[in-house]
Amino acid sequence: MSDKNQLGSKIRQIRENNKMSMEDLSKSTNISVDELNSIENGELIPSLTPLIKIARGLGVRLGTFLDDAPQNGPVVTTSGNYENVILFSGKENHPGHSKLEFYALASGKQDRHMEPFIIDVHPPDSTDYKLSSHEGEEFVYVMEGEIEILYGKDRYLLCSGDSIYYDSIIPHDLHAYGGKDAKILAVIYTPF
Repeated sequence: MSDKNQLGSKIRQIRENNKMSMEDLSKSTNISVDELNSIENGELIPSLTPLIKIARGLGVRLGTFLDDAPQNGPVVTTSGNYENVILFSGKENHPGHSKLEFYALASGKQDRHMEPFIIDVHPPDSTDYKLSSHEGEEFVYVMEGEIEILYGKDRYLLCSGDSIYYDSIIPHDLHAYGGKDAKILAVIYTPF
């Protein structure tokens, strides 16, 4: 599914349109030039935390990486017709493959403050979870399967129909539970 992931080329396009060098972006994000180059070339699938740093470094919203033709009015997404898929490793220690497939629900909505996604969550390869944090808030509603959320020192197990809303500045990790795939609706807010 990596051929659907246009994240790296979108980052490169925005960086070049801003006349920003890879070194400048590295300095503003505290991400190495090698790592940024790997992301832009599609060799590395980033987790959400470095992606938020890149968005800030470029001076854009997180959702800008998904935008194609911005709209001022409402954006309607019909069942199963998700326009974009963006892959995240979900784990910085396993950056070569995706455990999270984000399907944008409002990619064309201009000036939005929230990022709604349907996310397919695949089981982790190991139980060596690395918690990450970023500014903002997240709302998660479990549509299918089970999700385990590690949040600070707490653990939450959510089943289909359950939801959680949390401050994402607290270190956290979200993954499929029980060795089976899960599907969630997530709404992510990151201050610009």
